[in-house]
Amino acid sequence: LYTMQILILNGPNLNLLGTREPGIYGNQDFQSFYEELTAVYDDVASFRYEQSNVEGALIDFLQEAEGTYDAVVLNAGGYTHTSVALMDCIAGITVPVYEVHISNPLAREDFRHTSLIGQKCIATVSGFGLDSYRLAVEGVLSQLAS
Repeated sequence: LYTMQILILNGPNLNLLGTREPGIYGNQDFQSFYEELTAVYDDVASFRYEQSNVEGALIDFLQEAEGTYDAVVLNAGGYTHTSVALMDCIAGITVPVYEVHISNPLAREDFRHTSLIGQKCIATVSGFGLDSYRLAVEGVLSQLAS
């Protein structure tokens, strides 16, 4: 049985989940959510989790995913709306990248309505809280299994 390798990559300020604006992002920290998520899929997927507040580090993780991971689930945080460099990186690698957002960016400030990275991602899941990550993993497994 082949186990899919999935990298979950979080961008700036997502290390503050559980305490940062709980009305928008909820009360659960990402590490406890990650442990719950990975336990559900331990028979079909192997996960790695990384988080960085640094744009260049996120680019390094994406480039290193090439040839190692079957997919990347990426929440680029604020870089979603500003980073041409991340968009170019996603365009330059062959590993499929799935964009995730905890909140619904379209229901927030106008500047959040444009996703530069989304133009190069396979799909976007947003607005379901931390469950957006699980829904993205479901999409990855469904697409890669077919």
